[in-house]
Amino acid sequence: AGRILDEALAAADLPRERLYVTNAVKHFKNEPRGKFRLHKKPDAREVEACRWWLRQELRLVQPRLIVALGATAALSVLGKAVTIKALRGVWQRLPEGEVLVTVHPSFLLRQRDAAARRHEFDKFVVDLALVRDRALRLDRSFAA
Repeated sequence: AGRILDEALAAADLPRERLYVTNAVKHFKNEPRGKFRLHKKPDAREVEACRWWLRQELRLVQPRLIVALGATAALSVLGKAVTIKALRGVWQRLPEGEVLVTVHPSFLLRQRDAAARRHEFDKFVVDLALVRDRALRLDRSFAA
């Protein structure tokens, strides 16, 4: 998922070195599957328990724009459960900054075939381009 995020950021002309990337939930649950450990989605209680750390990061970093990658991040940032479909591509205003909700890069990995993965990757890049455009409007020096 990290590699996909890097590829999408590059495709959207968003310089990774100008971004602060963090996890909304600070611990990871997993389920053993043979030689592999599959990531398990945190429950609402776990997301809420980690909101304090995220709020502290936001207070220290003071971002003007926040991108919530996936439903778990959106829940953590917005403080309520939302669907990606309902908010995707629509800027939300919070005291901490403007928030854009989009898919998590791991969503792209779960697509059934190469064509679907490419289609969803392209939509993800469009979302990230919204971030680039908003950042440029706020700060002309943001350009790479």
